[in-house]
Amino acid sequence: MVHVLSSRTLLQPTDPERSRRFYGEQLGLPVYREFGTGPERGTVYFLGGGFLEVSGRSDAPRSPALRLWLQVPDVAAAHAELRDADVEIVRPPVREPWGLIEMWIADPDGTPVVLVEVPADHPLRYRPGI
Repeated sequence: MVHVLSSRTLLQPTDPERSRRFYGEQLGLPVYREFGTGPERGTVYFLGGGFLEVSGRSDAPRSPALRLWLQVPDVAAAHAELRDADVEIVRPPVREPWGLIEMWIADPDGTPVVLVEVPADHPLRYRPGI
């Protein structure tokens, strides 16, 4: 059995500085650590229970299979903040048929980022016996 101590998603953008501005300044993700020097240095951001590492550079566009799922306490507030930060909103907040409230944005390379709010009455919050 694998005993996982920590995890992170590794992202190699086509323009690392542009991606660092997006994740660090526009989304406001706090920096966990930085390493290396120069334009392809690494920056690791906190993602709640995980991390997002932006490092290196890719000549090819992102894989269409990669998506980031970020749970936030209030999608409407995130929508207003991101709109004010000039982040392109791909899809404004919508309550999905499965009960979650989701809003979609994309990073500078087109990687889809979904911001999700779990409403108080959603089954994901239900804890029998607690």
